Amino acid sequence: MSVRRRTWTTPKGAEKTAWVVDYTDMAGKRRLKTFARKKEADAFAATASVEVREGVHVADSQTVTVREAATLWLKSCDAAGLERSTTDQYRQHVQIHIEPFLGATKLNKLTVPAVRAFQEALRENGRSPAMVKRVTVSLGSILSDAQERGLVVRNVVSEMSKRRGSKSSEKRQRKRLQYGVDIPTREEVRAILEAAEGRFRPLLITAIFTGMRASELRGLPWRDVDLDKAAVHVRQRADRFNAIGAPKSEAGHRSIPLTPLVVNTLREWKLACPPSRLDLVFPNSAGNVESLGNIINRGLHPTIIKAGVTIETRKRDDEGKPILAARYTGMHALRHWYASWCINAKADGGLELSPKAVQTRMGHSSIQMTFDTYGHLFPAADEAEALAAAERLLLA
Repeated sequence: MSVRRRTWTTPKGAEKTAWVVDYTDMAGKRRLKTFARKKEADAFAATASVEVREGVHVADSQTVTVREAATLWLKSCDAAGLERSTTDQYRQHVQIHIEPFLGATKLNKLTVPAVRAFQEALRENGRSPAMVKRVTVSLGSILSDAQERGLVVRNVVSEMSKRRGSKSSEKRQRKRLQYGVDIPTREEVRAILEAAEGRFRPLLITAIFTGMRASELRGLPWRDVDLDKAAVHVRQRADRFNAIGAPKSEAGHRSIPLTPLVVNTLREWKLACPPSRLDLVFPNSAGNVESLGNIINRGLHPTIIKAGVTIETRKRDDEGKPILAARYTGMHALRHWYASWCINAKADGGLELSPKAVQTRMGHSSIQMTFDTYGHLFPAADEAEALAAAERLLLA
């Protein structure tokens, strides 16, 4: 690898000077790269020499644009069999957020400052901090895929994450779930149970006493409900496009015990349930997968409002009175309640459940997820009393 000075005269008679790096790549092909200053040429020569030796060098002519790399990445996502909702979200990240700002940029021109400028441009154009974070993750995945294809050496998004992770700063505390805000109280759940009626009553009761995700309830078949043994087996789900598939993770495959109320409710419902070629427990009137919108707007919200679990909105009726809305807007509120109920089962006169048991029932992929979400709900141990009891056993 050599760095040499090149001088030539233009057709108009002007003398030009540049610095040329002459090197051979991993395939034995001669490469030339020109720089205006010797300092830049020397820096490139030093970097390229190491990259060639380690077998990771990518010449400018071999790289592609961000748009081309994103197309390859999306094809690999489709080939991997990811859920349609996931690939659709990735495609939106690329088409709406990444391509307009970085689409024509060559991968080897992406630097940490360039990514920072990209993030700032997203924020200036109305993207929320959460969206900026998600889009940046997708950009990092595009670069990771391009690395594996030999189209780029660096993943500058990964480099940014490592730099920020090395700083000694405390992680922002995750917002804690609160009763009456995110989790229904015991009194509110009682009122909801009393108000539940019609074809959505069995679904809401099952949601309250199993903690199943809405997608799992929508895709639940009768063959996975064992009323004699009082258990439901989660083996499939329905995504937002109403397509039946496996749970999102291996931990999603689980068995959940059923309470007597759920068993009796489902026995009655099985006699009235619309016939379904998919054998669904909670189908729509035509026997197909029930949409999440119908469950929320025709089942959950009216039931919560009827139960008096409401909040005032800014809207007013004809008499000028505030219009009431459901305090809890999504099915996840019932899932949160079930988790809190399991955690405090002993206080309610039931058997004490370990954190691992709660993790299993909720279908969490790790115990850390359970603690991150519900750790503050676990009853605090009286350490002084525990030590005193241990001492009494030792000295007995």
